[in-house]
Amino acid sequence: MKMKSRYISPTALLPFLLILNLLAARPVKSIDAVRSNADTEYIRSSCVSTLYPDVCYSSLSRYAGEVKKDPNLLAQVAISESLLRTRKMAAYLSNLTEQAGNGPTAVLHDCASNFERAEEQIGDSFKQMNGSNPSGLQMSNVQTWMSAALTNQGTCTDGLEEVEDFPLKSDVKRRTTHVKKVTSNALALVNSFVNQKAT
Repeated sequence: MKMKSRYISPTALLPFLLILNLLAARPVKSIDAVRSNADTEYIRSSCVSTLYPDVCYSSLSRYAGEVKKDPNLLAQVAISESLLRTRKMAAYLSNLTEQAGNGPTAVLHDCASNFERAEEQIGDSFKQMNGSNPSGLQMSNVQTWMSAALTNQGTCTDGLEEVEDFPLKSDVKRRTTHVKKVTSNALALVNSFVNQKAT
């Protein structure tokens, strides 16, 4: 069956551009040379404030050399990582709804819709954070939208718990739960940045 094509708007490329800009500024060295112990330890210590520190560290430690000890940049990278994974999950779920025999159509359709809404909210958050000194109002918006995105992702995982087993259910649950953890961590790092700005 023909896969549904997904239009990628220019704003959808923002997280990719951020990461490319970060990597472009990196000198040609080995990864170990770029990532100093201090940089990686900053990521590790920052991740302690999240609910899933291991997931946080594994997904963000590759940016340690660029983030250094900048909580604003760390929050931006965390949101970008959440957006990339949420977009990929939304596409995966959308494709599943078009393939017969993969499971209850209703719950998969709802999950796809929830992740698409979350993608929009995280994208809005990323645009608000894309600056050197976001205002208090901008950060309030980011917190609101990231929280709403997490709720939408949680609605999907809750719905999956309530239906009987179906082909690929365990895979869908594993994937959606992991993305939800990445988003939860991003929100925690945003909150940490807001608290630091307030002091």
